[in-house]
Amino acid sequence: MPIRHPTVAGMFYPQGERTCRQEVEAYLDVELEAVEGTIWGGVVPHAGWDFSGPTAGRVFSALDTGTPPETFLLLGAIHRGGVNAPSLYGSGEWETPLGTLPVDEELARRLLEELEGEVVDKPQAHASEHSIEVQLPFIKYLFPEASILPLAIPPFSQAHDLGRRIAEVAKGVERRVVAIGSSDLTHYGPRYGFTPAGMGTSGLEWMKENDRRLLRLAREMRASEVVEEAQTHHNACGAGAIAATMGYALGRGADEGVVLHYTTSHEARPMGQPRDAVGYGAVIFIET
Repeated sequence: MPIRHPTVAGMFYPQGERTCRQEVEAYLDVELEAVEGTIWGGVVPHAGWDFSGPTAGRVFSALDTGTPPETFLLLGAIHRGGVNAPSLYGSGEWETPLGTLPVDEELARRLLEELEGEVVDKPQAHASEHSIEVQLPFIKYLFPEASILPLAIPPFSQAHDLGRRIAEVAKGVERRVVAIGSSDLTHYGPRYGFTPAGMGTSGLEWMKENDRRLLRLAREMRASEVVEEAQTHHNACGAGAIAATMGYALGRGADEGVVLHYTTSHEARPMGQPRDAVGYGAVIFIET
């Protein structure tokens, strides 16, 4: 049975079991407004936990208030070249500091059969990618019996439609499948070669408004517009993952997006005047 070992433990999040558990507990210890409805999907950031952990934790905390997911369809951003098609890690398990999570191999087989040519089984697409990995300790802590299905999603124009069709396939399995899309928002500053409003406070405020554009689409469930929005305004590194998650949620009956939290890396860990910063949003998609 293939095991995908952690590649960013000790860098993006703690590699020791005790410290990892303590940090997860701290990030989950947040007050949330009551969620009315059934959650079918969510968007979480994937930076180092020092920056994005409190934001990501809100989505998993919200999921812990309702019927627990049995499978997490994890739709990841892609930060490496050579991944040109939606790519599954279709068998085995993923290791975390808190224990392993099995891959939902039945759902993987169904996707490969029913979406043949559109989804490929390509474990190597996940070999050094962090966007899904950093979510796993939250899942293992809160939902220790859950399985996962990692799927890397390029930012292609029909990602939202793929999400809808995955939802149709997922309806055929007798368990609750929830989609989680992993994406950070605007990457602003000289480090990222993106400074349309200059530096300092003015740049940070421009960046926040740029992120609000994409979060507005998420709230209004306008999944078909997400990839073009991100390509035009550079406000998501995982636009395909977001669009596919929204498409999946729409396919399961979701009709509303709720932004649980928004921040930036500068606000999470201020270091002098704003310079290089990344936006982080926590969103859930609910069936009211």
